[in-house]
Amino acid sequence: MNSEKSYIIEDSEEDVESLFFDSYAFFEILKGNPNYLRYSKFKIITTKLNLFELYLGLLRNSNEEKAELEFERYYNFVVDFDSIVLKEAAKLKMQLNKRDVSMTDCIGYSLAKQMGIKFLTGDSAFEKMENVEFVP
Repeated sequence: MNSEKSYIIEDSEEDVESLFFDSYAFFEILKGNPNYLRYSKFKIITTKLNLFELYLGLLRNSNEEKAELEFERYYNFVVDFDSIVLKEAAKLKMQLNKRDVSMTDCIGYSLAKQMGIKFLTGDSAFEKMENVEFVP
């Protein structure tokens, strides 16, 4: 994993376009996937659930020090979601049941739609959906 590159935009940059970064996007960034390099210019929006998945994945595949570092790096970009997002995510989960999408992804996608921003992912379950910035 390559964490030397910073994909974080400072909070003070008001005119920067925002994207919702799902867990898949974070892992690809940390792997150094060049397809994600252009997204370093976007403001990151995510949830605590995505950071949970990031932290867990890094504990499993790296070490606690790396997990702590990346968790702290991205925590400033966490936003909360309301009951409307939860209900929309549940409906989406039911609709996409055959695609086996996670609760976290359904919440992230619904939150991105509510915020009027795109959902950045490489998860093939979302590839053809509207409001998705799909990057392999």
